[in-house]
Amino acid sequence: MKKVLYVSVLALASTAILAAPILRAQDSGQGTITIKDPAEYNAYNSAISQPTPQAKEAAIEQFVQQYPNSVVKKQMLEVLMDAYTQTGNTQKALDTARKVLQVDPVDMRALALSAYILRTQAGQKTNPADAQPLLDEAAQDAQKGLTAPPPQGADAANFAKLKEAVTPIFDGAIAADDLNKKDYAGAIQNFQNELKAMPPAQQTAGPGIQDTYELGTAYAQEKPQDLVNAVWYLARAAAYAPEPFKDQIQKAAEYWYKKYHGSADGFDQVQTQAKASLMPPAGFTITPAPPPPSPQELAHTAVTSTPDLTTMALTDKEFVLANGTPDDAGKVWDTMKGLTTKVPGKVISATADSVQLAVSEDAQQSNKADFTINMKKPLKTPPTIGSTVNYIATFDSYTQNPPMIIMKDGEAPVTAKPHAVHHATTRHHTSPQ
Repeated sequence: MKKVLYVSVLALASTAILAAPILRAQDSGQGTITIKDPAEYNAYNSAISQPTPQAKEAAIEQFVQQYPNSVVKKQMLEVLMDAYTQTGNTQKALDTARKVLQVDPVDMRALALSAYILRTQAGQKTNPADAQPLLDEAAQDAQKGLTAPPPQGADAANFAKLKEAVTPIFDGAIAADDLNKKDYAGAIQNFQNELKAMPPAQQTAGPGIQDTYELGTAYAQEKPQDLVNAVWYLARAAAYAPEPFKDQIQKAAEYWYKKYHGSADGFDQVQTQAKASLMPPAGFTITPAPPPPSPQELAHTAVTSTPDLTTMALTDKEFVLANGTPDDAGKVWDTMKGLTTKVPGKVISATADSVQLAVSEDAQQSNKADFTINMKKPLKTPPTIGSTVNYIATFDSYTQNPPMIIMKDGEAPVTAKPHAVHHATTRHHTSPQ
């Protein structure tokens, strides 16, 4: 979902880059650049005067090729970078940004566009390992951009506007790199920085929605989890995300809310608050659900609430043996030892003398044996691994760690019927041995 959401709702951050001022020599008080060669001047004037971005692309590419050492090379590359951005040719825009950085390694607009495009390309990868090199490169550009000094003599107001416009792009690129590397603390800090630096209108559209969702995800994945903040930011992202992502993010927010709170009660109020505010208000909290009883407590309840332990289902007896106190487990084992019963299960391993079965549903789902049937007589043909069989055998012993019930005097199996099998027990009378 994350990749699709990113591609679908991430509005072009390049709009901020295009709107930001270009810090050229003419703007910085250094004087107008003079092109001494009349032919070069005419080519320059013709290229920047083209009426459409497409026409500028062709004309400036030709100019840069013809005059690779021109005094206006950086200016022309900046205009070319903007033209490719306007026409949506992201790869050409990235290539041109790289050319600008060859001339000026700390050009803030080129660093911002490069970081943005590299992050976008990473978001289109299905494998996090394939995305990582792109995110690393984007984060490196972003770090340079956050610390880039103003060009010598640049207008301070224009530089401040440029930095304000592109800072969210830098913070978001660093956060995405952290998140992909599972550095959740770093991701949380940088997503917070990004969202706080965005104008309010951007927080609820495009990158703002995406990165609010990513922030909530980071809170849910960090160790230990911070599910209060995870629910807040996922609920806020859901409030502004378009369909079908709204419904998916909503379900994620509700899932974590129920996991933390124990029910959906009160979730609507959290949604309303989150929609109205980027950050949770001071003192915001969600009441946690009481901790669930431990397996040992559940085992004790099962023993104390069953008047006749001989009537307890086999799977419940197994649970008490595996999780109960020595006293509770002993009480249950006293009703089992020496009894012969039919045990159905999935074959995990088998030899002529012994078969290991997964009997409980948990054991079958994890493909792990919880019963060992030792045969009275060697089997002529051991059962196939994974098949379902029934054995008649006598309870002999058990171990609590690892959980295993051991049975003796196993008899040849018969194919289990498809309907549910009741684990009734019968007393097996044998002569003293």
